[in-house]
Amino acid sequence: MQELVGRLAELDPDAGAAVKVIAYFDRLVEGRAGLEPIVRGAAVLAGCPARLVDDERRVQIRVDVAGRVQGGIGLPDPNWLSAPLRPGGPPVLWLERSGPAGPVEAMVLERAASAARGVLERTRGRAVAASMDDPASVEVLLDGATAAQLRLRAARQLGLAEDATVRAVALAERPARIESVDGANWPAHDAGADERAGIGPMGGVLDLPASYAAARTALRFTAAGTESDPGPGIVHADQLGGLAVLAGVIGPDTEPIADVDAVQRARGEAPWVLATLVAVATSPSLRTAAVALLVHHSTLQERLGNVEHLLGWSIRDPQGRLRLQLALAMWRLHQQP
Repeated sequence: MQELVGRLAELDPDAGAAVKVIAYFDRLVEGRAGLEPIVRGAAVLAGCPARLVDDERRVQIRVDVAGRVQGGIGLPDPNWLSAPLRPGGPPVLWLERSGPAGPVEAMVLERAASAARGVLERTRGRAVAASMDDPASVEVLLDGATAAQLRLRAARQLGLAEDATVRAVALAERPARIESVDGANWPAHDAGADERAGIGPMGGVLDLPASYAAARTALRFTAAGTESDPGPGIVHADQLGGLAVLAGVIGPDTEPIADVDAVQRARGEAPWVLATLVAVATSPSLRTAAVALLVHHSTLQERLGNVEHLLGWSIRDPQGRLRLQLALAMWRLHQQP
């Protein structure tokens, strides 16, 4: 293979690079790599950030050009280069670069999408929901106070095997859902693209009450994704880490701390303030925050001067940025008790 790549590179650099891409993703497939290495490979080989967004299975992964995984990725730009998992399907794999695709980029999209499809089918099947099929059985399954035998009976009524791998999904506007990652043939009922959702951890059928509790916690950290409510619309409970502890101590009657009050005051000063704070808190650098906000770097610097005056602390150093992240998390928990 190396000899072939060398000869092709002498004759046609693009062809040689394309063969390298093929060999790279073939190695990942042979090694049964997960989704993150596949998206990371796409980003590094294409020389631009890459993302995998599969709304059906509620998978969102973004990797920057340096190979770092990032959260709170927002919506893809429809002008970016993209590829579906299957012919005729919606775009799922994205390269954050406008078209047209060159030979290398086209090969990266094709091979990465193929590798990701194999992983998703192997590990997650087709995520489908049972909430519209039998809401009463779903309610029984999510109730930890109900006897295990009754919950197992409810699972059978939904067509779930006792050893199925499942998780709960808490929705902002509708009853909870149960998703199977075993490909159970339930009637599909996907959440709307603009619907906030908290995703509980995967587990067994009898673990669903705990998954639902975690999903409800995750739902409190979601946002509408608008200028007045920026942030991710889908949050996975198993990615919250220590933030879940905050949710356990902040409730309807909890008094906001001074930093939360500062965020609320700053938010009222101008419509761009909250979006700026969220972008700075979730981006790896100020330059990437400026790109996310669609403003020039100098404009962001000017905004930060005003925002820091309103908050009362600097958000450009690591300590101030951590303080901002915690203040925003607590602010959102107060907004969604």
